[in-house]
Parts: sequence; structure tokens; C-alpha cells
Amino acid sequence: MRIMKAEQFGLQREVEYGTPEQNETVRQIVEAIKAEGDAALLRYTEQLDRVQLEASSLRVTQEEIQAAYEKVDAEFLTAIREAAVNVRVFHEKQKRNSWMDLQPDGTMLGQILRPLKRVGVYVPGGKAAYPSSVLMNVIPAQVAGVPEIVMVTPPATGGKAGIDPYILVAAAEAGVKEMYRVGGAQAIAALAYGTASIAPVDKICGPGNIYVALAKRSVFGAVDIDSIAGPSEIVVLADEGANASFIAADLLSQAEHDEMASAILVTPSETLAEAVAAEVERQLATLPREAIARASIDSYGAVLLVDSIEAGITVVNKLAPEHLEVLTADPMSLLGLIENAGAIFLGPYSSEPVGDYFAGPNHIIPTNGTARFSSPVNVDDFLKKSSLIYYSKEALLKNGNSIMTLARHEGLEAHARAIQIRLEQEGK
Repeated sequence: MRIMKAEQFGLQREVEYGTPEQNETVRQIVEAIKAEGDAALLRYTEQLDRVQLEASSLRVTQEEIQAAYEKVDAEFLTAIREAAVNVRVFHEKQKRNSWMDLQPDGTMLGQILRPLKRVGVYVPGGKAAYPSSVLMNVIPAQVAGVPEIVMVTPPATGGKAGIDPYILVAAAEAGVKEMYRVGGAQAIAALAYGTASIAPVDKICGPGNIYVALAKRSVFGAVDIDSIAGPSEIVVLADEGANASFIAADLLSQAEHDEMASAILVTPSETLAEAVAAEVERQLATLPREAIARASIDSYGAVLLVDSIEAGITVVNKLAPEHLEVLTADPMSLLGLIENAGAIFLGPYSSEPVGDYFAGPNHIIPTNGTARFSSPVNVDDFLKKSSLIYYSKEALLKNGNSIMTLARHEGLEAHARAIQIRLEQEGK
């Protein structure tokens, strides 16, 4: 693992926009789904996933869901149920209410919050299946009050139409009633524009490969999307008293996600830096996903040496990481200085997987430095807001001239006259 001065490290990664060929492939798929619906959906499923389906078999049946329960072990079922409770309790605290404010002159202003009607959740089925991501997408939408939540996930490739039973069980436990065996850019287009089998949604959430990400970007505007997620990231800010084996394990917990994942330690301690680099090598040797984790560490991993913890915080704020662990003698004292991080884990026992799976906060978190301006998935992502304006006659008479002044300043005479006609009829 590379050890270097922080100033030698490139703080920003290039945003992944895909190659021209990938973008063109996605454009063709999206246009085909818009034009042909189910026919294109089935054709691309056969071509890309090597699975032949009929339109009638796209939707997962209740019998398949029941069969999935018989394939998962009891320990998983207990754990996913416990995690679902924690996720729901956390997100319930995010709920907000509509409000109205009545003024003495009779004016009433307010904001009405309503849930989206229909949301699509994409669950990847590539290098690994992630039942936990089902909870993180579905439960906030449920808490927001979304009445229709539909899940899409790719069928097993190579001629098998099955879906990972753990994904099906997680979805059922989260309360999803509508699931389809379709993935890739074609699934995103189907959710956005609808087909005979899949009704269109208002918003699409969930991670996927580059083709899914490009498709989400393509359909944005026709529907809302959560984000265009990049590779996973972790930054650990640690002082000389931190446990090197803990840090190495936590860095590798993200490196094993993807060859492009980023795992970085920021520390003023050269002794800790060397110990962590050695421990990463030791732990890598026994990882089942060693090849993936090693590629990540070699390309995007680093130990960054800084002059002080305060200097380290400056580096952290520039990186704006998806996950930040603070492993210092008094992590709470530093919290007010941390401006940019998607999720902040404080202390040696708040390992990143605690948040990934069980604690309750959402694990769908902004990547690639976008924590500077973005937030983890939350209940607000599934609400739409309407402003409420009731202006009394008294208020219009009092403020009408100011409204007309601003309208005429912008050259919009019809705006001004819409106010003037009311004032004139009231003798003003």
C-alpha cells in the first residue's frame, strides 16, 4: 500500500461518464424500449443476460418468493429482520409534516408534503448480491408513504431465469409486492417509460454497473433518480493510538467491493502508516475476494501522511468521502470540524460494516466527492413539496405596488397588470 505525503495525492477522481461506445449502447437500448416496450425488453434480456423470457414471466410470482424463503438460512432471516427494524426506526425520525402559517392580515402561506406515487428500485445482480441495499432503498420510501414500490433485478445469466433468493426474501421482508426479473439499462428504461408489463414510475433508485448508471442519467428528467453512484470509498482518519489491524480490516471492507473502490488512511503517524500498510498485505492474503481488493488497493489505495490531525481534517474535507472513520483519542471533539462526509463513524467499534448492514442510517451515500453537496438516501428523497399561498385582499392592497414594481423591472407587463386590475377594482 502506497505511503506518501498528502500533498502528493490527487484528491479528486475523474467522474465516470462512460466511453462513447457505452453511451451509444445505452442510447440505443433506451430508444428501443421507448419504441417497442416488452419486445425490446425481452430481446435485450436474451442478448445481454442470455435468458429467454416471455412477457408473462417477467413478474416474480408469490410461489417463487415462498420458495426463496425455503432456500435462505434462519440466521440470515433473523438478521435481515433485525436490520429492517433498525433502518425503519432511524428513518421514521426523518419524517416531516406539512405546515401552514396564518398571518394577522389573513394571508396563509405553507408547504404541503406528499409522497411520490410510484418508485422503482434497482437491485444489482452482478459481482455480488446485496440484500441489504433492498432495505436501504425500500424502507425510506415506505416511511415517506409511497404506495407503490416496484423492484427490478437481473435474472441469473446463462439461461437461468432465477433470482438470488436472499434478494427476494429481503424485498419481501421490506414489503415489496411487485418484482420483475429484468436488469441493465433495459430495466431502467422500462421503469422510466413503461411497457405493457411494467408501469412507469416517478423515481428510480438503486446502484448498478456503468450501463445502469448511464441509463439513469439518460432518463433523468422523464423521472427523478437518486444519484449516479461511483465506486465505494472509505477514508480513515487516525492518530498514533489507533489499532492498525482494525484500520486495515476496515480499508479492505471497501476495497473488496470493486477494483475501482478507494481506501485511504490519513494520519500524522509514520509508525501507524507502516503498520497499517503491512497489515493490509497480511490480511489481503486470506481474503476470498483478494484479486478485487488488491486491484483496488494498488490503484486507488493510499496512506497519506499529514503534519497533524487538524491538517488531516483539511484533507478529509477536500476528499469529501462516502465513508469516514475517525479513530482518534477523542473523535467527538473533531466532529464539528468535519464538513464533508457522507457517513461519519466515530471510535474503534463503529466499523463501516456496522453502518452498511445494521445500525439504521442509510448506506446509499454520495460518492466521488459529492458529499460536498449531497446527502445519503433519506425520507425526503421520496417526498414532493407544494408551496401553498392564500393572499388576502388586505395583503394584496398593501403589497400590490411592490409586486408591480418588480414585475415591470423585469419587463413583464402582463404580470404587473394582473395585480393592477385587482387594485383598480378595489379603488386603489
